[in-house]
Amino acid sequence: METRYRIRAAQANDLAWLAECAIAMAWETERKRLDAGTVRAGIEAGLADAAKARYFVAMRDAAAAGAEVIGVPVGTLMLTTEWSDWRNGDWWWIQSVYVLPAHRRQGVYAALYRHVAQLARDCVGVIGLRLYVEKDNVVAQRTYAALGMEDARYLLYQDWFKPPAA
Repeated sequence: METRYRIRAAQANDLAWLAECAIAMAWETERKRLDAGTVRAGIEAGLADAAKARYFVAMRDAAAAGAEVIGVPVGTLMLTTEWSDWRNGDWWWIQSVYVLPAHRRQGVYAALYRHVAQLARDCVGVIGLRLYVEKDNVVAQRTYAALGMEDARYLLYQDWFKPPAA
C-alpha cells in the first residue's frame, strides 16, 4: 500500500474538523482552553472571506491495488497576509498549524509547507513566508529550519483587547 499527502483548500464542510484542530493545537502548545463557539465563528469567517484567511488541509490518501483512493484529513494550516511597505509586497503568515498526533513526523507539515510555498512563489507580490513559534518548541523550530526557514530575530509583543464580560 502506498501513502501520500494531497493538499487541498479547505471547504465549508471542514469547519467542525478545523475547529477541533485549532482547539487541540491551543491546548497542546500553550495549555489554553479556547471557546469552541468563538473558534468556530472565527474559522467560519475565514472560510467565507479569503482576505481574512485561507485554510489548507493535508489529506492522507491510501491506495491499495484495485482499491479506490480514500482521503483522510491529517493536518491543516491557515494563511493570512501582511503588507510590507519596506518591501512593497505581502508576507504570507503560516498560522494554526496542526497535524493529528498519529501522523506527526511523517511529512504532513512538509507537504503543507511545500504546497503553500509554491503558491506564494507563483503569486506576484508575495515576498515570503513567515510564522511564529513558541520559544520552547524546539521540535517545531527544527522542522521549520529543515525546510529552509530561518529565525527572523524578532520578539512578538501584543496588547490584547479582551472582549468585555457578558
